[in-house]
Amino acid sequence: MPDDKWSQDVTENSDALDLEEGVFTKDDPAEIARSLKRSAEESGKRKSTPYSSAMSMLTFYINRAGKDLDAGQKQVLEDAKDELRKLYGREPKDD
Repeated sequence: MPDDKWSQDVTENSDALDLEEGVFTKDDPAEIARSLKRSAEESGKRKSTPYSSAMSMLTFYINRAGKDLDAGQKQVLEDAKDELRKLYGREPKDD
């Protein structure tokens, strides 16, 4: 399986979370964060806390998509990390 299909397969068939279709292509960081939070809290598959699972999946996607992400979408996803931290009462990191 080519590498670009590998990350798609993981996000679609992951044992970690059942993700909303297209969650990583949304243009609203808060909407992405809410969707990941909902998926993490509803999942019976995750092996860590909902926050850790949601953040790990988001970070995984950003890292695997890498050069294929345009700068605008990458920024939306990075901003979604801060939104996720807010939803879980964590302080966003200063960039």
